[in-house]
Amino acid sequence: MALNLLGLGHFHPANEISNSFLESLDIGTDDEWILERVGIRSRRTVLPLDYIRQTRNAESRASGEAAEWTNAELGAQAAQMALERAGISAGDVGLVVGGSCAPDTASPAEACNLSRLLEIAAPSLDVNSACTSFLAGIHMLGMMREDALPDYVLLVSMESMTRTVDYSDRSAAVLWGDAGLAAVLSPRHTGRARLVASALESNPAGADKVVIPRQGYFAQEGRTVQTFAIKKTGLLYDQLKAEYEDPARALHFVGHQANLRMLEAVCRRSEIAADRHHANVEWYGNTGAASSGTVLSQNWEKWGPGDDVAVVGVGSGLTWASYLARFGEDAER
Repeated sequence: MALNLLGLGHFHPANEISNSFLESLDIGTDDEWILERVGIRSRRTVLPLDYIRQTRNAESRASGEAAEWTNAELGAQAAQMALERAGISAGDVGLVVGGSCAPDTASPAEACNLSRLLEIAAPSLDVNSACTSFLAGIHMLGMMREDALPDYVLLVSMESMTRTVDYSDRSAAVLWGDAGLAAVLSPRHTGRARLVASALESNPAGADKVVIPRQGYFAQEGRTVQTFAIKKTGLLYDQLKAEYEDPARALHFVGHQANLRMLEAVCRRSEIAADRHHANVEWYGNTGAASSGTVLSQNWEKWGPGDDVAVVGVGSGLTWASYLARFGEDAER
């Protein structure tokens, strides 16, 4: 079943982790080192900068008390934008689906925490697939019968990834940022775009390659994961291109915002022109499950008739996923 996309929303907290800030932590990194390896200049965080400077987040449990935003609050900010763009209210939502790499609560679901904030009285559940959680939510909803879904579904990814970072570890400190992402979807009511395809695959043999323990820090096998990400992202983009490219429409690419150098490698591999590649990782870092969707949301007013956007995500699991957003008057074709 193809879903209609009625509205997207995004939110990034104000506190900025610049490369110069990371350099001031004296952890063996500087602007040149960071840009050469990952191409990231800035990130946003729910944590006070003084907290990071003074503690390096040495006790991960303390980050919850220090944080200025909860995951649910990040998601609520993004959801309010998505609802406004869709032209509906929170009371119209009949199902809430959440997802996060590092939920604030193992129980209840983050979707329940979000629904409480927005005063939504509707079924609320999480679909967690690490950095592909948002895409997994789209794929799961697309596999459901149309008559099983309400008129409006709110899909939200909310990520406080900086709370999982050991800020004495430069390899992790340079990557992560925080954000909220939300989408209003409908099986019936039309919107500015239609999600005409989705895919989701996993290889659990690689489940130990990217890990965030319940009480602990993010860790990954960087080279292995980067190679996997480039290969699978290129493969999924090429599949969408082969099946859906239309000479009368512009095919754009938005990948998982893991790091800019990885995305550049994908563009070279799949021969994606610079003006068809859209990213925000340079200024916001890797925002986990929120990452690719925030790029679409930031460009919401830009997309119009004739635009197709191939969105690809990769993440822990190891998991890879994609969808195609078709914008414009002929979106239903």
